[in-house]
Amino acid sequence: MTLDLRYTEEQEALRDSVRAMLTDHAPWARVLQVAESPEPDDADLWRLLSVDTGLAALAVPEHLGGAGASLAETAVVLEELGRAVAPVPYLGTTVAAQLLLHLGEDELLRDLAGGAIIAPAVPCDVGPAGPGARLPDVEVSTAADGSPLLNGTVCGVADASRARVLLMPAGGALFAVDADAAGLRRTPVVSLDETRPLCDLAMWNAPARLLAAGERAASALDAALVAGAALLASEQLGLAQWCLDTTVAHLRTRYQFGRPVGSFQALKHRLADLWVELVQARAVARHAVAAVAAGDPDARLAAALAQAHCGPLAVRAAEECVQMHGGIGFTWEHPAHLYLKRAKSAAIAYGTAAHHRTTLATLADLAPA
Repeated sequence: MTLDLRYTEEQEALRDSVRAMLTDHAPWARVLQVAESPEPDDADLWRLLSVDTGLAALAVPEHLGGAGASLAETAVVLEELGRAVAPVPYLGTTVAAQLLLHLGEDELLRDLAGGAIIAPAVPCDVGPAGPGARLPDVEVSTAADGSPLLNGTVCGVADASRARVLLMPAGGALFAVDADAAGLRRTPVVSLDETRPLCDLAMWNAPARLLAAGERAASALDAALVAGAALLASEQLGLAQWCLDTTVAHLRTRYQFGRPVGSFQALKHRLADLWVELVQARAVARHAVAAVAAGDPDARLAAALAQAHCGPLAVRAAEECVQMHGGIGFTWEHPAHLYLKRAKSAAIAYGTAAHHRTTLATLADLAPA
C-alpha cells in the first residue's frame, strides 16, 4: 500500500493554530509552574484543547461529537504538544479513543468528545503485544447481582490522575471502571517527568462494566497500543525538533573566543548528525501514523520501527540541547530539563526501543533461533 506522508495545507494550518495557542497558553514558565504544583496537569489548557477547540476528539466521528478527522491530524497536534512539553493527558485520551472506536462504545466516545478524560489502565511501559508484553494482574469476581468486581493493582499508569473513566484489562476481558467508584484508589507516583504524572491503581471489589471479552478485547487493546506507539513517535518528533531549533539558535548568538560557538566544526558535525536523524524520524513517524490510519497490514511493523528510532533520538536531542547550552542548560531557569525528562520518560512508554527492535526482528523473521 502506497502512503502519502506529506503534510496537507489543512494540517499545516492546524499546526500553526495549535502552535499559536500553545505559545499563548503553555509557555515553558507556565509548564514549569504546573509541574511544581500539586495538580497533575494543566486543567485550563486541557479545557481549551478538549471543550473549547475539540482537539482532544479529532479522531472521533462527527455524529458522536468529534471532528471526524484522521490520526494524521492527531499526530500534528501531538507534534506541537511535544514541542511544548504540554502537561495535558492528550496522548492517553487519544489512545483510549482508539480503543473505544475498535469496540464501538459510542456512549463513552461521546463523553470523551465532551471533554471527559478517559485513560487505558495499563502500566505506561506496556507496548503492543509481542516479546515481553505484560498486562496488569487484575482478578475478576462477581457481585451478588451478577455484576463484575475487580481486585488487584496496576502500577505506573499515565494520564489517569484526573480520568473520569479507566479502561481496565482483566481476566482476558476489558472493563470500564468509574475512577471515583468505591473500592478504587489512585495514588500519585513520584515521576521523573512531572509533565506526565503517573499513578498507581488499587482495587478492592471495584464495580466495573464489561466492554468486551476474549479475542475481541485482546485485539482492540493491542490495536490501541499500536496506535499509541505510533502517535508517541510524533510527540517525540516535536520534542526533538524543538531541541534542535533551540540549540541552533543559541549557538548562533553565543560567542566564545570572539566568534559564534556554532562556528566550531565539532559542534556543526554533532548538529548535522542530529538533523539527519530528525529527518529520518519525521519519515518513520509519519509512516507509522499513516499506516495505522489506513489499516495497513504492516502498521505494527511501522509503529515498532518508529519507536525504535524516535525514542532514542528524542533522548539524544534533549541531551545535546542541555550540553550545548553550557552552564545555563543545567539550570532550573532554562526549559531544557523539561525536555530531557519528557524524552527519558517517553523512551519507555508503549514499550522500550529494545522491545520494538525485538518486535521488528520477529516480524521480519530475523529473530535468533
